[in-house]
Amino acid sequence: MRIRATVAAVSGALALSALAVPAAHADEAEGDTAISNVVVNGGKAVVVGATAKKSVTVTFTVKDAAGVGWAQAILYHGATIDSSDTGALANGRDGRATCTTVNATTKNCTSTFDLAPGLNLINSSAGGWKVWAIATGKDDDYVLKESAKSFTVQRASKLTVDATPEPVKKGRTITVTGKLSRANWETGKYAGYTAQPVKLQFRKKSATSYTTLKTVKTNGTGALKTTTTATVDGYYRYSFAGTSTTPAVSAAGDYVDVK
Repeated sequence: MRIRATVAAVSGALALSALAVPAAHADEAEGDTAISNVVVNGGKAVVVGATAKKSVTVTFTVKDAAGVGWAQAILYHGATIDSSDTGALANGRDGRATCTTVNATTKNCTSTFDLAPGLNLINSSAGGWKVWAIATGKDDDYVLKESAKSFTVQRASKLTVDATPEPVKKGRTITVTGKLSRANWETGKYAGYTAQPVKLQFRKKSATSYTTLKTVKTNGTGALKTTTTATVDGYYRYSFAGTSTTPAVSAAGDYVDVK
């Protein structure tokens, strides 16, 4: 089958040439084989820290009236798999998915992938990724989907806060500092996330939710600093809404006793 050659070419290129792939064709299909219900990482964004690899599970359903043959998925970053700059092959024997039988025409398939800083992850590969998938029927029908599912891979974030002085007299000025940082997949460390809007929030001692006091931007090192007026006992925190490359994060509240 021509499709077997395509899979071999894509898989070999991903494994052996820095994850750049040759022409792999757009969507193709022959017969009634169908792929559906593709889910990546349980439907959540994939968040990866500065050093540790992240294991990512992809599940999908394959149907064919003659019975399901085999299936395979590949993860990649780029507009198309032809132009991808990085990606991942599934763990295990020859990269094929592990499929369990639902009935004579249907199987549920699972593949697990490793995304690792400094290997198949660099800073510029944060953001949108896609799943390339293929499945065959026992009658040699097949379907190939170049973008069976889109998902997001993000650089893990951290956020701190420190409100001073503690305690403070009512009506006096409180200075609130902090820092927003995110994983740098190329250095293996966390670095400041610059020029990002971050909310300063306050929760009264007796309250259960925070209210926003103002929005502050991080400086050239990711640092935050602003002031507010002490009114009542409560907790101050910074809260970042996140971006396409970096997840939302909120600092643990810092309690200030107002005398």
